[in-house]
Amino acid sequence: MKAAKHSLADASPRALTEASFEAARATIGGSQRLEPVHVTRRLLVFIVLLAALCGVCALTWSIAWQRGLDDLRQNAATRVDRTTAELKSTLDRYEYLPYLLSRHPFVQEVLADPNPRYAARADRYLEDLNTHARATATYIIQANGRCVAASNWNGPDSFVGAEYLFRPYFVDAVKGGTGRFFGLGTISREPGYFISQPVFREGTREIIGVAVVKLNLEWLQGVDSTEPLLVTDDHGVIFLSSVPEWKYHTLRPLPKDIEASVYTARQYAQHPVTPLPMTIVRTLEGGAQIVRVGGGRDAPSYLATQRALGEPDWHLMTMVSLAPAVDAARSATIVTALVFISLCSVAFYWRMRRARVREMIRSRALLQTAYAELNERVAERTADLSQANALLTREVSERTRAEQDLRAAHDELIQASKLAALGQMAAGITHELNQPLAALRSFSDNTRVFIERGDHVAANENLEAIAALTERMGKITNQLKLFVAKARPKNARTDVRRALRNVLAMLQPRMKNVIVALSAQDEPPLHVRCEDLRLEQILINLVGNALDAVVSCDVPRIEIELVTNETTVEIVVRDNGPGIPPDILPRLFEPFFTTKEMGHGLGLGLAISSAIARDYGGTLVARNVAPQIEVDGPEGGTQADADRSHGAEFVITLLRA
Repeated sequence: MKAAKHSLADASPRALTEASFEAARATIGGSQRLEPVHVTRRLLVFIVLLAALCGVCALTWSIAWQRGLDDLRQNAATRVDRTTAELKSTLDRYEYLPYLLSRHPFVQEVLADPNPRYAARADRYLEDLNTHARATATYIIQANGRCVAASNWNGPDSFVGAEYLFRPYFVDAVKGGTGRFFGLGTISREPGYFISQPVFREGTREIIGVAVVKLNLEWLQGVDSTEPLLVTDDHGVIFLSSVPEWKYHTLRPLPKDIEASVYTARQYAQHPVTPLPMTIVRTLEGGAQIVRVGGGRDAPSYLATQRALGEPDWHLMTMVSLAPAVDAARSATIVTALVFISLCSVAFYWRMRRARVREMIRSRALLQTAYAELNERVAERTADLSQANALLTREVSERTRAEQDLRAAHDELIQASKLAALGQMAAGITHELNQPLAALRSFSDNTRVFIERGDHVAANENLEAIAALTERMGKITNQLKLFVAKARPKNARTDVRRALRNVLAMLQPRMKNVIVALSAQDEPPLHVRCEDLRLEQILINLVGNALDAVVSCDVPRIEIELVTNETTVEIVVRDNGPGIPPDILPRLFEPFFTTKEMGHGLGLGLAISSAIARDYGGTLVARNVAPQIEVDGPEGGTQADADRSHGAEFVITLLRA
């Protein structure tokens, strides 16, 4: 045994290699002698691999198809929600126009006495209203169904004189309800959405006519027209579609009585209403459906997603082609098959190669392992030393750079603090003087007009107001001393109601179309611990912000309420605007934070107001509330503001004096 080991150690590498090849030949020769067994084994392996390939391809197709279908469903849901919201917003924007039209004196006059003079005046009013509202047409119908005034009175397709007794929107309005109807015009032959409201005789409940607004919704067919989009009415008739061939078809067969009513109302100008050849293949989670439009297996398939509009009872449906999901699943399956075949080929080649060199590797394994371990240890030690050296060098350089950055940052911080203080002072003075300057401009313009008219009494009153505002601006500049010394008069005392009257007088030019409700304005004086100029400064900021918030409201309204307690007085400024977004509410009182456009605000008003309230032992808070503001309704009662989910209020709490 010792002799054998010695001879093996003394053998040359070439001898070991030759011995390994001889062993390999012997192994190959043995495998050749067992060839029938190997053939059967290889055939079995081939069958198993083929079955595995089919299974992997089927699983890949299923996963890729489901994933592509999920992506299409999510995108389709997003698209149908966006389009539904856009269509609903357009319809809601014109919902109240017929009601406002029905209340106008010109409409009341022409329905009460349709003589040419009243009709001409109503025609011009409707034409002007229709132009500014950007509607298709507006017109007035008598209770007997005859149109007496229209915005297109001077056009070749004028509605004046036409009969509309058969139109459902006229029937609904005459019964006292709101009429909503989509159909083709009997005169213009153009499709449109009709909204109608009854016209009551002034001071009574007698219906003397109907006010109608027609809207053209053809623009919806061009919105994102890369995929089919359609809108159906309450009977399932397609009246809007980005595919022209689908219009005036139904998603389901119509009952005979419904088909007869559609024909009688001439809703679609006697177009034949036939079912669309659409087959539902499968219903997915969330209500989406896979449908096939047309006959035969080659008919295109779509993923159909629909949403209900609510009022009117319409349904909007988007269709997305399934071709992207099919192509993605096919590509994934082909790639998977190629990868599987490549892996099998590599595995087979690697197995054959290992079989040929196994004996040679076995004879040299120990020597290579030892040599590899030695090299690995040397490399690890060398790498550790190199890494430690590089790390030390990097830390030294980083510390040097950090010290330099710290010095530079310290210098920049000092300079930034100086600039910030200067900017806050300049912005504060500008913000404080902005409102008095605007009021001075308004009073001076009015004074010039009064002098030209010879109204010296009104001119003297304006000059006195200008003098008071000038005194106020002087007080504002004098307050800079208080800002520097951080001093506040501890015994300041002012009347809340007088301050409110001064603020409303100063902001009067901005309140022309705004309803301002001030509670308990004629009661005795109510004093709080605050300087009059500072309290007016807070109120100007809050009322000014409320005016900005209600600019886009149909019926803008601001409420100012005084709540008295034993030791405190609360001043509540409430509006019916869009409210404050939840993510903005925590930062509302930060200096220089503003949601207004560039040039419309510095973000200092609320920060200054909050600081003033704190200086006098009070607080200023903001919150969103559901509006309780009410306006006159169509039947002499009241109805809540249209946007009941919005509204903001600011509450100032000050100590009673």
